[in-house]
Amino acid sequence: MNLSTQDPGVVPALPKPAPRQSDPAILAHEIVERLTYRLGKDAAAAQPHDWLHAVILSIRDRVIDSWISSTHKTYEEQGRRVYYLSLEFLIGRLMRDAVSNMELLDEMQQALASLNVDIDVIAELEPDAALGNGGLGRLAACFMESMATVDVPAYGYGIRYVNGMFRQEISDGWQVELPETWLTHGNPWEFERREASYEVGFGGLVDPAENEDASPHQMVWKPAERVIATPYDTPIAGWRGKRVNTLRLWTAQPIDPILLDRFNAGDHVGALQESNRAEALTRVLYPADSSPAGQELRLRQEYFFSAASLQDIVRRHIQYFGDIKTLPDKAAIQLNDTHPAVSVAEMMRLLLDVHGLDFDEAWDITRRTFSYTNHTLLPEALESWPVPLFERLLPRHMQIVYAVNSRLLAEARRAGGFDDKAIGTISLIDEGGERRVRMGNLAFAGSHSINGVSALHTDLMKQTVFADFHRLYPTRINNKTNGVTFRRWLMQCNPGLFSLIREAIGDRFMDDAEGLRDLEAFAHDSAFQEKFLAVKLANKQHLSQVLRERINARIDPSAMFDIHIKRIHEYKRQLLNIIEAVSLYDQIRSHPERNWVPRVKLFGGKAAPSYHNAKLIIKLANDVARVVNHDPAVQGLLKVQFVPNYNVSMAEIMIPAADLSEQISTAGMEASGTGNMKFAVNGALTIGTLDGANVEMRDHVEADNILIFGLTAEEVGERRANGYNPRDVIEGSTELSQALNAIRSGVFSPGDPNRYADLIGGIYDHDWFMVAADFDSYASAQRKADALWNDKAAWASKAIYNVARMGWFSSDRTIREYARDIWKVLP
Repeated sequence: MNLSTQDPGVVPALPKPAPRQSDPAILAHEIVERLTYRLGKDAAAAQPHDWLHAVILSIRDRVIDSWISSTHKTYEEQGRRVYYLSLEFLIGRLMRDAVSNMELLDEMQQALASLNVDIDVIAELEPDAALGNGGLGRLAACFMESMATVDVPAYGYGIRYVNGMFRQEISDGWQVELPETWLTHGNPWEFERREASYEVGFGGLVDPAENEDASPHQMVWKPAERVIATPYDTPIAGWRGKRVNTLRLWTAQPIDPILLDRFNAGDHVGALQESNRAEALTRVLYPADSSPAGQELRLRQEYFFSAASLQDIVRRHIQYFGDIKTLPDKAAIQLNDTHPAVSVAEMMRLLLDVHGLDFDEAWDITRRTFSYTNHTLLPEALESWPVPLFERLLPRHMQIVYAVNSRLLAEARRAGGFDDKAIGTISLIDEGGERRVRMGNLAFAGSHSINGVSALHTDLMKQTVFADFHRLYPTRINNKTNGVTFRRWLMQCNPGLFSLIREAIGDRFMDDAEGLRDLEAFAHDSAFQEKFLAVKLANKQHLSQVLRERINARIDPSAMFDIHIKRIHEYKRQLLNIIEAVSLYDQIRSHPERNWVPRVKLFGGKAAPSYHNAKLIIKLANDVARVVNHDPAVQGLLKVQFVPNYNVSMAEIMIPAADLSEQISTAGMEASGTGNMKFAVNGALTIGTLDGANVEMRDHVEADNILIFGLTAEEVGERRANGYNPRDVIEGSTELSQALNAIRSGVFSPGDPNRYADLIGGIYDHDWFMVAADFDSYASAQRKADALWNDKAAWASKAIYNVARMGWFSSDRTIREYARDIWKVLP
């Protein structure tokens, strides 16, 4: 049920207000005015967080002007709008982003300086929005900014998590998960839109529609439970404020916040049962799904935000265009991975049961409206739900899934060439063991376009997880290699390098990232190299100072900063890096006479709370650090440090400081990666496998300017298929076997000698992630990095060349490709 009567923010045409002035004196006056009249604080008594809030309110007013203008422009043009559905939006801090994109950074710095306020100090106080975990959510944030930048009208839809992804602390080397309280003091960027609230149901019964005009497929779903989805809107400004789009995040509220009869009967806890159940929907990102209750909450979350978003999209379309049958002409809905895949069934429910369309027409509209981005080939990440759970929670949607599946499999039979095994692979229901609903298959079947996020990943999709779907629909799969927004990941987080580049090649690259190519001319310029290395050293000194203040870590800025920051997962192979660190530690102690390169290995990332081996890898990193960092034999030559609570803000400090970027996933398992792009454009050399977008990065920066090692995806597949024996590999590598024996025997865990027995035993027994297979090649690439580090001119030249060749990896380019090929919305 729609509880709104009009689109929020859309008003009759009124005279446009005069443009707000950008003079620093005027900005300073506005900041003090907001401090006084909106926050009730005298400037003399204001605290740093008050100044931050006042600055946000000042820049927000300017963003709102453009936001309203952008909304009016969209409705005047009456074109297609993009709706981007994602369970994660890792947007990070927004103040500096907005000030920069509205082209007011210099003026704001001057205004605050006149008030004796340091913009860098107050910027550090803005909390990171806990709306994501890793690359998936950060990509969604980059895409939102780029959609506004390239003038694509868009809404992002997600969940307004109260605690979101956990705050990570390290206690005795172990990860400890604590609530992330980013909303404790409110969020000045968001606007509640109560008039755009909707009811979302769960469970209950399904009856046939009783009206005479009802089609055979029209049903009436009577949910047993209902919650209210209320949106909070955040404006997302594009570069130069040209367009401001909307990020709409849903929060859940009960219909009855308190059951008074139970409260009055003395059941004070039970009276809040419905409130607690509703609020749990938007409390935590990715609740552990190792238990039935956790699985149910995950599915409830995914349906909740999908159902609310689709009701909003359909309501807006009907309000402004009238005819539901024209929806594909006005709306392009992009599913960011499988999390919102239930939207396909929900759209069918709305078209069949609410709007009374026949099945074939509803299915045609659905497929022409949806497109699906696949982000992984890992089966567990493609998501599937037990049929009993899905049917109990979403009974009407289970009927629709069966009906769609019947037509899908009949189509495959008619096409010919699909045996029973292929039919079983295409089916929306997995019949192998416990019957499960395959959400990846549902997203594929219900979309007109399915894209991978790197050339390699897209090819592997066609050959592996969606091979039979690709045979049935050979034109649907396409590639859209990921990109990142350089406004945040160069201009804002690395102002020293940004200024140096701008001084050398001018401003063109600020609007067209391909303009970075002009920097190639300076790759061998010794004077520019010297300035470039000075900027890098300053960034390393800043990171060193931050780590000393936050975790009392003391690191040498003159050493090579070798940085590995990602979600902790076995396929991302932090374990390979740690094992090589142990090997290097042994070599330094055994051969102190060699000219070792001083190296600091920095790790950061969070492990899923229920992922035992990932948490054990974090513990191993800290155990190795404790031993290595206290051994006088390697002082000044090797240091290992795990950085807790890695997030966007920490990435903005670590990435500009990196000399070496670790992109070492098992080939064929990383869909793309975007950290690899961020590091390279900030002047780090990449050590990596030919996996994900590393392949295309090698092609762009040329093979001599990237350190590639290890098996290819094809070779990994061959090893697995032909009976790979990791023990033979380990026994043939002295350095690897010694490092593994040291870890397994308890050298780094003397209080618990068997702590890593199973973790290392897994490498001996099956080595699914090819750690042993790639070790020698990886260690050799690291020694090449050492040799190159000793030639500062050569290192600087390659680093500068990497920066110059990263322009293609802008998310602006990626979004233009989506807009041209999939959404058909290019201005």
